[in-house]
Amino acid sequence: MSFDNLRLFRDIAQTRSLSRAAELSGVTPSAASQQLTELEKSLGAQLLDRTTRPLSLTPEGKLYADLCRDILRRRDEFQAALDELRSEVEGTVRVAAIYSVGLSEMSRLETELHSRLPNVRLEVDYLRPEKVYDAVLADRVDIGLVSYPESTREIAVIPWRDEEMVLATSPVHPLAILSTVQATDLAGADFIMFDDDLPIAREISRYLRNSDVTVNTTMHFDNIQTIKEAVMLGSGVSIVPHRILRSELAEGRIAAVPLAAPGLRRPVGIVHRRRKRFQRAAQAFLELLQEAPEPVGAV
Repeated sequence: MSFDNLRLFRDIAQTRSLSRAAELSGVTPSAASQQLTELEKSLGAQLLDRTTRPLSLTPEGKLYADLCRDILRRRDEFQAALDELRSEVEGTVRVAAIYSVGLSEMSRLETELHSRLPNVRLEVDYLRPEKVYDAVLADRVDIGLVSYPESTREIAVIPWRDEEMVLATSPVHPLAILSTVQATDLAGADFIMFDDDLPIAREISRYLRNSDVTVNTTMHFDNIQTIKEAVMLGSGVSIVPHRILRSELAEGRIAAVPLAAPGLRRPVGIVHRRRKRFQRAAQAFLELLQEAPEPVGAV
């Protein structure tokens, strides 16, 4: 009985899907199915009712799922306790972050973490929001950083900051001279939008819809960096967090116009698996994230 097998069944019990659990564990559905068959054979018990959709646990399966969760939790507690016995904090902190947070923040955070704890290494994956949640659920990372965070039965959220959203334009765009921009000022404007399945796109669409404004969406992208580049090329305007425009504003390559009240804000949060016992390195990084929150709207 390996920890990988325990984690696989825990994820099957949680997701009620063999293919979804296989994806979280990084194995093929056929391999996951074979592991499950061998497990049931070794236990002499049927753990899943395969006649239902989604899959459901048998009474024996519920008992085994509880065992898996208990063992994996105790494993995490043991590793954390073992880490506390060491004289120095060391190890690797695994983080998954959406592009806009990761690319704008991680260099600074890594430098600060290394200055305090030189034996701790920061390992960062830049992912789409849904992949950040997947990585957290599968214990591939300790901490996730996402915008518009959502808590679930398995995911806990720690609010981190609240970011002002602004209209990003090229410096020569007619809207760039405004002191503030109303949603109605954007009617018919060439607009660069985030991909429709991203939370930030839904919020921007709601903001425009509430003002009965229709824009001319010319492009869709899944990350802020590409949107900034398109704005600087004059391909259209966009609504983005103010803080991610730092370098472009300093260099005069982009303009940021505040949205008239009530405007828009982007909440950013730290997500982690519920009941997770952090090792000392991960706990130190979590404390670094939380210890000096920046003022609301700061850039």
